Amino acid sequence: MQVIKPIVVFLNMKRLFSIVLLVLPVLAVAQWTNKVVYLSGTGADNRVDWEFYCSKGRNSGKWTTIPVPSCWEQEGFGGYYYGYGSGDRFYETGRYRHTFDVPFDWQGKVIHIVFEGVMTDAEVKINGKLAGPVHQGAFYQFSYDISSLLKYGTSNKLEVGVKKHSDNKSVNQAERHADYWVFGGIFRPVYLEVKPKTHIERVAIDARADGTFNADVYIANPELVHQVQVSIQSNKGTENAVFEARTVQETTRITGQLHHPETWSPEFPNLYQATFSLLDKNGRPLHVYTERIGFRTVEVRESDGIYINGVRVKLKGVNRHTFHPKYGRTSSKALSITALNLMKDMNMNAVRMSHYPPDKHFLEVCDSLGLFVLDELSGWQHPPYDDTVGKKLLTEMIARDVNHPSIILWDNGNEGGWNTSLDDDFAKLDIQQRQVLHPWQDFGLFNTYHYMGYNYLANDGYSRRKLFMPTEFLHGLYDGGHGAGLEDYWHRMSNDPLCTGGFLWVFADEAVERTDRDNQLDTYGNEAPDGIVGPYNEKEGSFYTIKDVWSPIYFEKRYITPAFDGSFHVENRFHFTNFSACRFTAEWITVSAPGKKLQEQVNATADLSVNVHPGQSGLLQLDLPTGWQSMDILRIHAVDPHGRLINTWSWPLKTASDKTNELIPVKSGSRPVVAETQDTWQVQTGAVTFAFSKKNGLLTQVDKAGQRIPLSNGPIWVNNKKEVEAVTQRYDANDLVIETQFEGDDGFRWTINGDGLLDLVVKYEPAYSSDFAGITFSYPEQQVAGMTWLGNGPYRVYKNRMKGARFGLWEKAYNNTVTGESGYVYPEFKGYHANTYWARIEGKGTPDFTVYVHSDDIFLRMLTPQEPQKPENAKMVYPEGDLSFLHTINGIGDKFMEAKELGPQAHPATFKDSRYEHHRLFIHLTFNFN
Repeated sequence: MQVIKPIVVFLNMKRLFSIVLLVLPVLAVAQWTNKVVYLSGTGADNRVDWEFYCSKGRNSGKWTTIPVPSCWEQEGFGGYYYGYGSGDRFYETGRYRHTFDVPFDWQGKVIHIVFEGVMTDAEVKINGKLAGPVHQGAFYQFSYDISSLLKYGTSNKLEVGVKKHSDNKSVNQAERHADYWVFGGIFRPVYLEVKPKTHIERVAIDARADGTFNADVYIANPELVHQVQVSIQSNKGTENAVFEARTVQETTRITGQLHHPETWSPEFPNLYQATFSLLDKNGRPLHVYTERIGFRTVEVRESDGIYINGVRVKLKGVNRHTFHPKYGRTSSKALSITALNLMKDMNMNAVRMSHYPPDKHFLEVCDSLGLFVLDELSGWQHPPYDDTVGKKLLTEMIARDVNHPSIILWDNGNEGGWNTSLDDDFAKLDIQQRQVLHPWQDFGLFNTYHYMGYNYLANDGYSRRKLFMPTEFLHGLYDGGHGAGLEDYWHRMSNDPLCTGGFLWVFADEAVERTDRDNQLDTYGNEAPDGIVGPYNEKEGSFYTIKDVWSPIYFEKRYITPAFDGSFHVENRFHFTNFSACRFTAEWITVSAPGKKLQEQVNATADLSVNVHPGQSGLLQLDLPTGWQSMDILRIHAVDPHGRLINTWSWPLKTASDKTNELIPVKSGSRPVVAETQDTWQVQTGAVTFAFSKKNGLLTQVDKAGQRIPLSNGPIWVNNKKEVEAVTQRYDANDLVIETQFEGDDGFRWTINGDGLLDLVVKYEPAYSSDFAGITFSYPEQQVAGMTWLGNGPYRVYKNRMKGARFGLWEKAYNNTVTGESGYVYPEFKGYHANTYWARIEGKGTPDFTVYVHSDDIFLRMLTPQEPQKPENAKMVYPEGDLSFLHTINGIGDKFMEAKELGPQAHPATFKDSRYEHHRLFIHLTFNFN
């Protein structure tokens, strides 16, 4: 419920009550509206100290203070445990005390004390007397009428007894024994709500896309009410319509028709103010109440799809816990805005509330920024709430949340935590009659199966006529899942007309600052590092993959060649937005050479005009600037009608060989000098000395002016290894050539010139089926300081997570981030990097060097990422060595499935019969140690 200040009421109701206001004092406006007085703070960023006593665990057995709202573990009390995990469970309780003043002039008013959320059982007393029955259930707003318990004109005493574990077994099964950290305390705000005796308790609104308006107004003490009115105003502040009901009951229905409303959707979240007024027989206001609403229609059509405002939609969503490392489940509107913006930045249009109703400000932000919501009654893989508690909590959830246009579906529990006897109650309580899901189950019109393998998407099972919408899929773990596999999955899901979308698990790593361990972050092993973003919203690599795959602007794959005519085939994957409402900008860029200060120079820009309707394909046409073929990168940015960046795409304008040939220094014509020992050839070229093995031709040592550059032991094949047949050394004019021949015509050739350039060409037949193929070198990790490179970045890639990295000039310092486990420094330094043109390796106490890549589509493997403690299916196998140049790489799995189960992109690369020369693979590199 949104409460409006008196001056706002005065302005908004000016037309309705202008005559009345002329004769009433302005102060009387306060009698018409709800007055809210916070006893606690308003959220994690605004808290008030109350007296507090904890029964067990840390800081127990004594009265002290605690900020409210908060989770008491995060304030140094009690003990930690993970929902279904082992460890100490103190089952501690907390006692709160707080005094507050009540003005004398509140007599005659109705005063409720409102708790937005308490974990888990709450007994409330005012001045020593019970306010009402104990409330059971952590995530639900509840209130008591305390008008008769208050002392007016003086101080009052509030006491709240809180049990972290409920006395009701079904509440513990639904909320406490789950896959998340369990906290205790008054974790959401507490306030007094002061109303006139005759007042609107709440309203339930159904506002449709065609302008049809229905509202049930629940009135306390309606005897004095002669008329009920509602004024509908747009978010621009202009009044659009006034509807009224002259027959007044405790539940009064108002109906009306708004002509040509601006409808609500995630793409255009248009909102209205519905201001309800109770009028006496003289037309004077008795009470005024305001709700923010959106006109939109939700339809679920059997064996067809979800339709919003008559348009079939696909939900691109994520599951989200209310969680913060410092505050636990205590949140704030600022944190809600941050989370919503991150989701919107990933081109998501939906979020599932897992596994409980969120703070009401989160839903308000979903309304205003635009995100579809699945709101959820708690439950998790155990018997659900019993009928009595379940119905009470369901009533509280829908009463609070019913009017949010963002909510399009309800969830009755999760993964077996469904109380099926409540299914029909959703419709009884919801004026909008939204559909109910059993997440994980084939129920009603939906199949919401969780964590299906890629093959499940063939839709050849037993539910092929159901609407398919996995409410959890691609379970993240460390750097696996989410973006890894998403392109494969989404290709099948987006092209299946009965698939209505899906929800990734989960938004953020749930690492808690353990106040019993010097604020050390704890994810309970591999149970909670499942997020797309880190615990403090650090963007992991999958963030950008999802942004790319779920971009509503889709570019057909193409390479830029000299014959490029400036055209791109594009597809509009918006539901309501024409491309003409978006802003496209093209940039033509030249990049600096390695070894210099990294710089991108924009040579030309152009704003592009594109007119493609939703669901249609068209052509994006660029005018090619003069000399474009001499430039390096074409980059296109797209911004939505609200100014949010949709995505950035980039294409190299030259092949790798064309670019590297521009950069490699011209030979001076000097000749290297060879000194031979029993096992090696020592090659001197100016200040650089190389050592090569006479046995196999491998580079064994590099020295520059007496300093060791620790690149060695390569090139070594990473698969399909063969025996050496011959190693030769000869001069070709002024260049020294060392060549190694393997059986089957595989081999490599070093070419060393007198200027210190070291050229390598390898030719090989990979194995028929290869997780990775190419060559590798040794370079000790402890001597790497960083790297700069031209290629795809800045994030590492996997075979099944290639999107999101874009072509450009990048740099990053060495880090040893173990994704989701330690460090949280992104982008991670170690791993695979795609489409590398050149890379400059920065040594730690050793000279830098540059390697130029002449071959197209080569992956640079930079060191070996440290493995998390419990990788499960996210475990990765890397080639031997440290620095690799590869034609193909392997994919990564998620928490429940190996990479091969996540779609064809993660399957090993296969190479056909390589008996013919043109089927062999080549890698051409040039090393510059100067």
